[in-house]
Amino acid sequence: MSFRRALKYGVVGSAVLGTGLSLHANDYDINSVGIVRLGRAGATVFDIATTYQANLYSREWTDKKSAEYLKVKSDTHRAAAERLLELCRTNRGVYIKVGQHIGALEYLLPAEYVSTMKVLHSNAPQNPVEDLYRVIRQDLRVDPSDLFESFDPEPLGTASLAQVHRATLKDGREVAVKVQHPYVKGNSIVDIKTMEVLVKLVAWTFPDFKFQWLVDESKRNLPMELDFANEGRNAEKVREMFRHYRWLKIPGVIWEYTTPRVLMMEYTKGGQVNDLEYIQREKLDPYDIANKIGQLYSNMIFLKGFVHSDPHPGNILVRRGEQNGGTEIVLLDHGLYADLTEKFRYNYSKLWLSILRVDQEGMKKYAQALGVEGSMWGLFACMVTGRPWNSVIHGVDKVKQDDAEKEMIQNEGKLVLPHISDVLEKVDRQMLLVLKTNDLIRGIETTLRTQNRMTAFWVMSKCCVKSIGSQEYLTAGDTWSKLTTCLREQWCILKLNLYYLYRGLVSLHLLSALKMIF
Repeated sequence: MSFRRALKYGVVGSAVLGTGLSLHANDYDINSVGIVRLGRAGATVFDIATTYQANLYSREWTDKKSAEYLKVKSDTHRAAAERLLELCRTNRGVYIKVGQHIGALEYLLPAEYVSTMKVLHSNAPQNPVEDLYRVIRQDLRVDPSDLFESFDPEPLGTASLAQVHRATLKDGREVAVKVQHPYVKGNSIVDIKTMEVLVKLVAWTFPDFKFQWLVDESKRNLPMELDFANEGRNAEKVREMFRHYRWLKIPGVIWEYTTPRVLMMEYTKGGQVNDLEYIQREKLDPYDIANKIGQLYSNMIFLKGFVHSDPHPGNILVRRGEQNGGTEIVLLDHGLYADLTEKFRYNYSKLWLSILRVDQEGMKKYAQALGVEGSMWGLFACMVTGRPWNSVIHGVDKVKQDDAEKEMIQNEGKLVLPHISDVLEKVDRQMLLVLKTNDLIRGIETTLRTQNRMTAFWVMSKCCVKSIGSQEYLTAGDTWSKLTTCLREQWCILKLNLYYLYRGLVSLHLLSALKMIF
């Protein structure tokens, strides 16, 4: 008995001591204590489960296509999503990050979850300025009043891990200061472990719910996103990589005031890429914006293999250029990049060309090369393109997207949800960030109403051809083989140019087509 009593008191004492130390380390913020955050998350999951049980699973529905069932299901999804949003807003940090990811999974989750969680892309909870000042004092070893002439207390943007404020340094430079939320790093390990346990519990209760891949990705990516010095290095790498794009602007990093938790950059003006009112007021061309973003990301994915993987609207600004008056794209938040291998880019390029040629054998072969097993290659082609199978087999560059197609995707997505989860569990891990990036770019194009422009497929096709040609050139054994590879690549690009020029002439978009060549 004495041993058991000692063990019991030891466990309780350790818990109390650990909680006390955690509170002290986090300035006695009760929200930072792991057991509090775990308990809150567990209560939310229990609440959501009981809501589904009470509303949907406790009744025998004879007709699951009836208006009554569909309304109850939609209302239940909405209530559960609101509860999940409340948890994300309260626990913040990693929870906001995962909530933002959920808000981008239009092909995978019910529309009620996506629309509810999308608010976190641009309206995440913010911390008071004094909390940020404390981080600045700790990391830069200087008092903010000695560093800044002015510091706008209203943030330019608030994200899952940090918030950005406009400020003026004592020397007159206008800057954007990105400061990590005070307790994110300390809570991240506990939060990820909590989510992993909850995801496994939910998957056990609802077998169709397979989201371990989302937890795995968060565990792998979070350390990179929490290192703002790494973000600064990424920004400089991309600026150098795409210096030939005069219309692309990457704010410069001010390294003397940058640490893993503080990132200071040049302040850059612009409107969010989804702000249609701003775009119209500035007389910017939505097609020009979409073409430039498409050109940039096609080059990143297929040619450079270094992909900005968080292109939600808050991270892409547009503006009229001061020099020539043309449209400029400002790319922000360089914390998360996908680093794609040459083998992956080769197989992914081959897959896309197979899709554009409606080559089903090619789709099957290169989907399997990317880790998609068995008969799931057709579903994978739909996930990559964001289009239903009917559009894929008739040519995604020929069939226009409309509201009926969007509704079809949402309905079919619900039916094949378990299979989509299976694909995401097994596909090449590099594919996950690419799928997320594709979804966010498609969302921007839908907002701009430019999703049916043919130039998107033109640019992407040429990048795929160049990527394949580059890989085949490197593996060519002799000079003649290398020359043949180069000639074959140029011949393919010539055919693509002639084909899309013809399409442009037929569809009266010749000017737009010519711009993509010259």
